Amino acid sequence: MKYKIWILAGLLVIMPFLTRAAEYDPRKGARGTVILETETMINGQPIDYLDTERPHVTAMIVDIAPGGQTGWHSHAMPVYAYLMTGQLTVKVEDGKTMELKEGNAFVEVVKLKHNGINNGQTPVKLVVFYLGEKGTPIVTWPDKP
Repeated sequence: MKYKIWILAGLLVIMPFLTRAAEYDPRKGARGTVILETETMINGQPIDYLDTERPHVTAMIVDIAPGGQTGWHSHAMPVYAYLMTGQLTVKVEDGKTMELKEGNAFVEVVKLKHNGINNGQTPVKLVVFYLGEKGTPIVTWPDKP
């Protein structure tokens, strides 16, 4: 019994040191909640990072009306998104289709064409972060015939 008490006491002493550096300290009035932790893009492939000496970050709210869509497009940089409202179907040129709902966070595909479609009755609202390069467009639209 004494052995278990010593183990419990030891754990209580070292627990504060085991927290990850990225977490906020709720004792100081702030708390962080992880909404996504992944090594893959939305289609399951490893994340493709951009290597640049001219970093440029863009944060954007994207709204898609019911029945609307983004249109087929691609990104040359990592793009992270959080679905604030609605439901979104994402089709990727590699043949995969993903269904996302409110509260989902995801990493968009890099250098692959994809299309976000709102098949629901509720407007879609996304907050999107583009980790790009100064002078590089955040969205590339396919050539039109």
